[in-house]
Amino acid sequence: MLYPELFKQLESVRWDMDKDIPWASFDASKLTDEQAQTIKMNAITEWSALPATEMFLRDNKDDSDFSAFMSIWFFEEQKHSLVLMEYLRRFRPELAPTEKELHEVRFEFEPAPALETLMLHFCGEIRLNHWYRRASEWHTEPVIKQIYTQLSQDEARHGGAYLRYMKRAINNFGNDARAAFTKVGVLMASARRTAQALHPTNLHVNKDLFPRDTIQSRLPNPEWLEHWLDKQINFDAVWEGKVVERILHNMSLLMNQSFKTVQELNRYRKELGKEITASMAVKPASTSP
Repeated sequence: MLYPELFKQLESVRWDMDKDIPWASFDASKLTDEQAQTIKMNAITEWSALPATEMFLRDNKDDSDFSAFMSIWFFEEQKHSLVLMEYLRRFRPELAPTEKELHEVRFEFEPAPALETLMLHFCGEIRLNHWYRRASEWHTEPVIKQIYTQLSQDEARHGGAYLRYMKRAINNFGNDARAAFTKVGVLMASARRTAQALHPTNLHVNKDLFPRDTIQSRLPNPEWLEHWLDKQINFDAVWEGKVVERILHNMSLLMNQSFKTVQELNRYRKELGKEITASMAVKPASTSP
């Protein structure tokens, strides 16, 4: 089991919201209304770890190890929402999310293949790590800069934990796991070709609720994410390239290959598909007793 080791590892670096956040260093002159509004949207978005955890537990009911790890992931992600709300409560109380606004992002995600979802969230952690690093640079108020740095480091650690479960899946399921991971990897590393940000909170997850079946669509300002990325933290092609580079690097490690481009990863994905099809074709047909 990975859970006991991951618990010890993440427990050893866990930060304390009272002791490790420099609340006394707050400088009101360095926080704009525009910046404060983005903190509210991030707080609500982080609250969506609640429905994501419900999805993970449902779709991994046969995997107690991974389900136990969700206790760590859920705690730390909800803590992200809480520390952002605490910041607003202290310094911009009129912008603190209401319980109704938080509950709006809790809705059911449709069942999905567990391995593809694992890869999707692994890529999501990489992307969020980079978004928050950029947010820390954009903000000018020292306390919130430190908070975003803290959150970005947590997201990197979560990505590392997901990677451990992905390695385990390859050991257990071989090419089926490789196919699932490369399929989603190609999608998530191709954000430059899409009109919207590729992150779990911006993907459609319940066709019965369409078009309000993404986390972002249920925020007080559904257009916020693209504006935050493009006009505020300026998550440009250079930063997007950093995300793609990390996805390709980790895919290279997982597959014992070398992927320098998304195209190379996609070719490998297609080759895997041919191998899986060929292996299924040569399996002996089952015989009746």
